[in-house]
Amino acid sequence: MSKNVKIRKGANIKLVGEAVEKTVDSQMPSSFSIKPTDFHGTVPKMLLKEGAEVKAGTPIFQDKSNERIKYVSPVSGEIAEIVRGAKRRILEVRILADKEQKPSEGTPFDTSGMERAQVCDILLAGGLWPFIKRRPYDVVADPTEAPKSIFVSGFDSAPLGANIAYLLEGREADFQKGIDALAKMTAGKVHVNVSSGDSSFISKTKNAQINSISGPHPAGNVGIQIHHIDTINKGDVVWTVDAQAVAMIGRYISTGKADFSRKIALVGSEVNDPVYVNTWTGASISSIVSGKTTDGDNRIIGGNVLTGEQLLQDGYLGYYSNMVTVIPEGKESQFVGWIQPNFHKFSLSHSYFSWLMPGKKYRLNTNLNGEGRAFVMSGQYEDVLPMDVYPVHLLKAIMTNDIEKMEGLGIYEVAPEDLALCEYACTSKTEVQSWIRKGLDIAMEELG
Repeated sequence: MSKNVKIRKGANIKLVGEAVEKTVDSQMPSSFSIKPTDFHGTVPKMLLKEGAEVKAGTPIFQDKSNERIKYVSPVSGEIAEIVRGAKRRILEVRILADKEQKPSEGTPFDTSGMERAQVCDILLAGGLWPFIKRRPYDVVADPTEAPKSIFVSGFDSAPLGANIAYLLEGREADFQKGIDALAKMTAGKVHVNVSSGDSSFISKTKNAQINSISGPHPAGNVGIQIHHIDTINKGDVVWTVDAQAVAMIGRYISTGKADFSRKIALVGSEVNDPVYVNTWTGASISSIVSGKTTDGDNRIIGGNVLTGEQLLQDGYLGYYSNMVTVIPEGKESQFVGWIQPNFHKFSLSHSYFSWLMPGKKYRLNTNLNGEGRAFVMSGQYEDVLPMDVYPVHLLKAIMTNDIEKMEGLGIYEVAPEDLALCEYACTSKTEVQSWIRKGLDIAMEELG
């Protein structure tokens, strides 16, 4: 039975630079990268060496702890470089793309009469499995586990978030095919969650429970949706899949061919013409932003401004990114900034007079406007976190490595992105997301 969920806590941060519904093609990147750091908890074991030729869908490395999970090349070409860090840790595998892409070979799959294990095998063989993540812990799912339910968020409530229905325009059949495949992998329900009043094809998806969510960000976060629809308790496993990844799964099942092309939103105040861009997973950032941003000291972010990863001009698009955001760097402090009216700044606590202009959009930069300090018990976190969790107490339990308290305070239910607004609102400038990630790693190691 469908559910209507009203989120009351949270905040919408309105920024300049929202993408218009217009799509342009990026130039074919000369190089691509697959970064093991995108797959938290994965220890890569290389299957190929530098100089090896690959096609789209060729396995490059696998997870040491689960060798069935393989990570594949998004394009045809040659492995140009294996970039290593401290202790020879693999940071990324760079691929020099062929100028003329060699089409991968394959035959369509008919999953209608298949069992769960057969569908899992198809996705594992095709390199699509890493798109499926598990809660708790927010890591790549284990194919041997049977989830009690699977969640797909059909909208993005983050600042300048992409229109998911527009991202999937023309791929409605692929999306449905992907949902049908996911339904084979759980004895429970596939939950497809849409924004209240949504009339797009996503709200008409078959073989899934359609839930309506209303309210401010983080209403679009799948973790918040799970909390209000099918709460995770100790011992539960829930899978989550990004909506565009669902369509990629469906496309692979329909064609049998590896295709890692995707549409992303190029947004932000420093983008000259914020639009949607056709590109590929792991594409070079220069192929996406070159010639499209303003001059000056800008920060390129893979993802949204709250949870995204800082990227350099010679960096690469992340495996799960649906957007690239460009905003100004904030390296200069403002003289007596807290005294000035600051109509151009946004504050959740109404510290600036800009709260008198509720519809205003802001050109914000990366300045923290302060330095780290002790926790201030002000209720700021609770105002923006729509979960039955005590966030400050949970963070203190993580900081003191108190596993029993972490467990009792809801570590199983959260992921770093769910508390991103808490980090934004924090007077103490605490790196909330980093601490939540550390707590999840501790829990995963100690509790399994």
